[in-house]
Amino acid sequence: MTSETSRTSTAATGTTAPGLLSRWNKVPEVTVYFWVIKVLCTTVGETAADLLNEKAGLGLTGVSLLMSALLAVVLVVQFRTRAYRPAVYWLAVALISVVGTLVSDNLTDNMGVALETTTTVFAIALAVAFAAWYRSERTLSIHHIDTGRREAFYWLAVLFTFALGTSAGDLLAEQLDLGYWLSAVLFAAAIAAIAIARFALGLNAVWSFWIAYVLTRPLGASVGDYLSQPTGDGGLGLGTVVTSVLFLAVILGLVVFLSVTRKDVTEQRAVQQHV
Repeated sequence: MTSETSRTSTAATGTTAPGLLSRWNKVPEVTVYFWVIKVLCTTVGETAADLLNEKAGLGLTGVSLLMSALLAVVLVVQFRTRAYRPAVYWLAVALISVVGTLVSDNLTDNMGVALETTTTVFAIALAVAFAAWYRSERTLSIHHIDTGRREAFYWLAVLFTFALGTSAGDLLAEQLDLGYWLSAVLFAAAIAAIAIARFALGLNAVWSFWIAYVLTRPLGASVGDYLSQPTGDGGLGLGTVVTSVLFLAVILGLVVFLSVTRKDVTEQRAVQQHV
């Protein structure tokens, strides 16, 4: 029996052939649902960070510590699951979006670090994480996040993408002074350009994914600011509470839908056990 036949048999029967080890990808398939929820999570990351900072009375540092602790708990649960679970995975993404925003805000607001510096530092940190990941696993693909080490590299990279996206988005907004709506259009156009480069010009799929992943952070933040900020500041004035609740409700609905339909579940892989 060939390896491919073994995998097909495994998927069809729900069992693993003798001598093979069952592995499930721990992250969702990249579908339109993935990108929609990702952008919604980045929007929540921006508005929820602002909301907690304004309403919780803990200060930026206190909120950062609280959200980091919650993220750590959820990541422990995520690492202990054997396969992708939409509720756990997307809760981790939403929390890491908030934490990534707060990390950047702490450096710029509390420590006075320039946005040019934080953007450069996070870009270097992300590059180092990618280099270490590739050196260890020989791939940066998210289609095989099926070991603890690969998952650790994945979540580290995700954290740096959110922090980088926050700093780079704030830097661009301050330098160009485009306003929230035009900033959102600019980042959406950049993502569209990456999509065209991928499907029309053959840009590498892995790099296309990660570039778009970084760009969705400032896109979501711009949308969140546009909806939540006062009209006098160029927003629609919905406020951080209404915006956060609205987007969280949509995320919850989509996650429930995916949990039931399993439209974004990657098939099980079977690999040879070494004994």
